[in-house]
Amino acid sequence: MRAYPRLILTAVTVMICMSLPVQTLNAGQGTSVHPASRLAREARSLQSNQIEAGNSSSYSGALDSQSSVEKQRYIIEMMRHAWNNYKLYAWGKNELNPISKRAHLSSVFGSGEMGATIVDGLDTLYVMGLTDEFREGRDWIAEHFNINEIDSELSVFETTIRFLGGLLSCYALTGDTIFRDKAAEVANALLPAFETPTGLPYALINPSTNASRQYHWADSNSILSELGTLHLEFSYLSDVTGREVYRNKVDKIREVLYNIEKPGDLYPNYINPRTGQWGQRHISLGALGDSFYEYLLKAWLASNRGDEQARTMFDTAMQAALDKMLRVSPSGLAYLAELKYGWVIEEKMEHLSCFAGGMFALAATTLENSFSERYMDVARKLTHTCHESYFRSETKLGPEAFRFSNAVEARAQKSDEKVYLLRPETFESYFIMWRLTKEQKYRDWGWEAVQALEKHCRVEGGYTGLTNVYHQNPQGDDVQQSYFLAETLKYLYLLFSDDSLLSLDEWVFNTEAHPLPIKGKNPLYRMASTPVPIEDNRV
Repeated sequence: MRAYPRLILTAVTVMICMSLPVQTLNAGQGTSVHPASRLAREARSLQSNQIEAGNSSSYSGALDSQSSVEKQRYIIEMMRHAWNNYKLYAWGKNELNPISKRAHLSSVFGSGEMGATIVDGLDTLYVMGLTDEFREGRDWIAEHFNINEIDSELSVFETTIRFLGGLLSCYALTGDTIFRDKAAEVANALLPAFETPTGLPYALINPSTNASRQYHWADSNSILSELGTLHLEFSYLSDVTGREVYRNKVDKIREVLYNIEKPGDLYPNYINPRTGQWGQRHISLGALGDSFYEYLLKAWLASNRGDEQARTMFDTAMQAALDKMLRVSPSGLAYLAELKYGWVIEEKMEHLSCFAGGMFALAATTLENSFSERYMDVARKLTHTCHESYFRSETKLGPEAFRFSNAVEARAQKSDEKVYLLRPETFESYFIMWRLTKEQKYRDWGWEAVQALEKHCRVEGGYTGLTNVYHQNPQGDDVQQSYFLAETLKYLYLLFSDDSLLSLDEWVFNTEAHPLPIKGKNPLYRMASTPVPIEDNRV
């Protein structure tokens, strides 16, 4: 048993081993040395000493045979390039247009100054040891982030996974109470959306007016992947604040989904929060469904395997999904198709579904049961298929969706499927598969992706998505997504780290890659010392 919290990179990887203070990087306190600080300091010299402007990909190629430490240093430099340009051209706004070098005003969070990139990317800065950048982001949150001043509609789901998840992760890592308190403010602003006859939340809320509604395109329905991807954050917030109100909200969602009749043990993507009845019977492990299943598994893991209901729901649903949705192409590539009223509607798989390789691997290795062998086999095959979708493009970056037929396999066909939006899901699976199998190919594939990102997505003003991954010189979409800093670069960095950095035995990553501690196993869990009395347990 450890006598005090440690977050370490062992000598094998970084050749340093320092304790992570329980309370670090707080305003007004002395500077604490982070275990990754050496890597960060050395990464600062890469841009000036080893990378000529506009030619960074040549250096990434030179690292092919170099150590994991060198590759980590390089990814740190990528993070600094993304962060510094956001700071220069869009500080306080949500996202960056890296080509036109201005704030991106049409993001999922609109034009308001919520600092989405700051909140979303902050724990990545911390994990990489970029203490100066972390401190300036922390100070912006303390001084300028106020969700109650936002007079526009916000997605309950996106606000939870990016803002609530990001703030709670920073609180766990540092113990700085500004993050816990800001997280509670975010959750409080979202609570009116849960005021429905069933307790299933509406999709959108205006924090200033408390008005909630659904997406117009979803009619009167809520989305499974949205209402089912709140459990980790709200439950952990209850534990660190002592207020059960947050857990009660997500427990009510669980109760509804547990008791409702499931068609063939599967969960349709649409459900009406007024009636508690399913909408159209569209079922997917991609958009609209994906992270609901991920959170069943991770709720069980985060509870130190105490939430047995969640694991049972996961296993039951996954057996049905694998029986009915797992397909194999003529050449043997496995993929997850979508169902509508029990029938496969299209022979395609979405990039968003590429997280599933990692999810099935976690399921296989965390509980030895009759499903374990099948889960790991599927994990390997799905991760391989997602890599093939990258390998078969001219840019070596994967499309938004890819199809399977006698004429084409693992390639996009429609123009809106050919884009690459800086997405992380494939790299998430590489990271988890590497940690659990130690098969070198996953690190090799990750480094191929780093080189492709540098060659095609890096521009002077940051990193851009691509409009067509099948063009040798693709056009950029001029958006640096906040999740590029929160997820894409974090998973690539961790792919080359030692296992003790954010160990999968002590941390669970939310669907935005924000690490949350496992209850009872992680000394950074920071449980509230006393629960709030019931009569005071209100917002």
